[in-house]
Amino acid sequence: MHDSMFNSALGDLVEPWDAAYATIDAHGVLTSWSPGAQRLLGYTADEVRGRRGADLLHTPADTARYVGRCRTAETTALGTAVVRHRDGSRVEVGLWVHPLVSTAGEPHWLIQAEDTEAIRQQDLGRALLRGLFTESPFHIDVFDTQLRFVAQNARRLRGFASKVLGLTMREVAPDGLLDLTAFEARQRQVLATGEALVATEVPSGHPDDPDHDKAWSETIVPLRSGSGEVIGLAHAVFDVTEKVRARERLALVNDASSRIGSTLDVLRTAQELTEFAVPVFADHAYVNLLEPVLGGEEPVAGPVAEAVPLRRAASSSVPGGPGGAAVVTGDVDPLTSGAGSLFARALASRELVLLTGEELLAELTAAWPDRAALAREHGVRSWLLVPMAARGAVLGAVVFVRFGGRRAFEADDELLAEEFVARAAVCIDNASRYTRERTTALALQRSLLPQHLPVLGAVEAAWRYLPASGHTVLGGDWFDVIPLSGARVALVVGDVTGHGLHSAVTMGRLRTAVRTLADLDLSPEELLTRLDEQVHRLQDGRREGLTGGAAGTTCVYALFDPITRRCVLARAGHPPPVRVSADGKVELLDLPCGPPLGLGGAPFESSEVTLTDGDLLVLYTDGLVESRDQSIDVGTERLREALSDPQVPSFPRPGDICAAVTRQLLPEHPQEDAALLVARVHALGPDRHVTWELASEPEVVGRARTLAARKLAEWGLEELEFTTELVVSELVTNAIRYGNPPITLRLIRDRSLICEVSDGSSTSPHVRRALDTDEGGRGLYMVAQLVQLWGTRYHARGKTIWAEQPLPAAEPQGTGAEARPSLG
Repeated sequence: MHDSMFNSALGDLVEPWDAAYATIDAHGVLTSWSPGAQRLLGYTADEVRGRRGADLLHTPADTARYVGRCRTAETTALGTAVVRHRDGSRVEVGLWVHPLVSTAGEPHWLIQAEDTEAIRQQDLGRALLRGLFTESPFHIDVFDTQLRFVAQNARRLRGFASKVLGLTMREVAPDGLLDLTAFEARQRQVLATGEALVATEVPSGHPDDPDHDKAWSETIVPLRSGSGEVIGLAHAVFDVTEKVRARERLALVNDASSRIGSTLDVLRTAQELTEFAVPVFADHAYVNLLEPVLGGEEPVAGPVAEAVPLRRAASSSVPGGPGGAAVVTGDVDPLTSGAGSLFARALASRELVLLTGEELLAELTAAWPDRAALAREHGVRSWLLVPMAARGAVLGAVVFVRFGGRRAFEADDELLAEEFVARAAVCIDNASRYTRERTTALALQRSLLPQHLPVLGAVEAAWRYLPASGHTVLGGDWFDVIPLSGARVALVVGDVTGHGLHSAVTMGRLRTAVRTLADLDLSPEELLTRLDEQVHRLQDGRREGLTGGAAGTTCVYALFDPITRRCVLARAGHPPPVRVSADGKVELLDLPCGPPLGLGGAPFESSEVTLTDGDLLVLYTDGLVESRDQSIDVGTERLREALSDPQVPSFPRPGDICAAVTRQLLPEHPQEDAALLVARVHALGPDRHVTWELASEPEVVGRARTLAARKLAEWGLEELEFTTELVVSELVTNAIRYGNPPITLRLIRDRSLICEVSDGSSTSPHVRRALDTDEGGRGLYMVAQLVQLWGTRYHARGKTIWAEQPLPAAEPQGTGAEARPSLG
């Protein structure tokens, strides 16, 4: 609509239809009076006709001022005047005078009056319409009920027809700019319901830039007649493209925050970044990381070398894109290895690099023609390289690529890319630090657990330890196989409550305590009692607020004697062991269950079971049989089923049993730490040990030496005869001199040659350094110098002093054992 037509329309819209008019003649007498004047001042035409116009002024002194201004040949605005209402009140009006000439040629004047409040309202209406139609940022269109243009403000969109009045939007809009079907549906909805549609976001094409779509906020308001009938529609449309883009950018950043960094894994985090970016942000994306970052090492802060190799950590591409054709994950990207390369420059400056397709080809053609051919093949349009850094150290770089069918990267895209990469950098740095800390923690835990189980003749043992997955890296599960005097073996499995470094350290302390107490040859129930006291001391010394306390620790302790085949067991709140007999029978050992360590309560009790040669003893922690999704009863029954497999007794190695059990009972990523210790017991045959009862008299010492020498000759251990005779002589002499009957001598050929002398006294022998003038006191000192180990153990009827000598190198040392150090 042209400006003149627009102004005319404005005048029609705001022109008053009931203004007050009166005419006066050359003598100032009123000759006519309009209905509008009657409504304004209350006088009828008959009441005022023939009166002087000046009589209606509230202040007669103003008459001369107005009369002088009326005598003009042109329409004149007289300004504001105060006139008298019929009821005597004051009425403020605006006056205009229009000169007239009667048929007789006499001058007359048409006086127009309007209430000043009405004038203000009219001015406001004109200003409102002017603001909406000429000054507001809205595109305003008015349609009739046939959806044809009736009016349009000056903000006409580019690409539309120059004349739109009487036409529909479908007839004037450029092709492909709007979804016209949806547009007309919204118009008809407002016509049908009479309810406005407010702030509907409508996408459209850009008439000047096909690569950039526009977004509009559209409000459609029904226009009603005086009777309330909808007679048209008013559209107010506002460009919200920047607002929508900002919202989309914020949504992308929020989405990146939720999708990147879901795990503490460097490669997975890098892959999540590329999977997120493609296709919403780029057609192809890949991540190159420094080797220390991939290896879990601390990245080097400060300047980066000019030629630093980066390895491909992740890559994603749209269907038909290059994918991993350029560089395979894990390989060095050749683009990063050359001095002065794109990557070297970006990492040195830590500023992103944005290239067009032509610029990228120019960079690649000379140095890497194969990559240039790949870029040309896929029609690279825009290439964006963003350095990745965290905590002041460079981690690597991320590349985003757009192909020919997509608009090039812009300034907003650069900001978005930096946001994505910064988010991923924090997650990758956290994952790398987690890897370093986890590696250190696991190394600590491995150092606290047995690295190799001892090679023993009494038991053939294997173990599995599987740490929990997730953030709880370390647990307090432990196990041990402890060789004791007399060829006996102690088996122990324990579980410190909680997770973390402190639990692992507490586990190491308790394992050391168990080994120390086991060397005292305590019974299982007495050992747990002493260990319970130790846990109380640990709790007393623990700083308040420190996690990983020892209270609540569970433990099971088994002591096996291969000569008697008796196994004595005790447990403190721990799951009971399982016995698998050589014929395949699976039995959950019914042991008295004492309270967990450090909690106090009932005393610990032991139970005894006789094992057959080849029986399996299975000890485990509750992580093997219990989880959030499985009760301990269900898990124990599953363990029984796994051990009931007919093949289990015939497995040649306990390690095979460990593998089979953990495979059946544990998921790939267990929720809790689990420790499993499987021991196949072997009885010590009568040909490998002998016992003699000796009289308590000095003459028996010689006989004891003779018996020992004869047995050594029978076993083919003549080279140990001299030392053994000295040991037997000294130990038997001590028993006769300081002990009480009965006195026995026992020789055991196991992993070493063991000589034991028992008597009925509980007096403890002591090694002392004899003076030159002493006649005696050198016996035990000499024994300690000759043997590998020696010690004393006490029992209900006295004590036993034992000494061990290593067997000759050619002598087989037991049946062998299996120790497979594995943390899963």
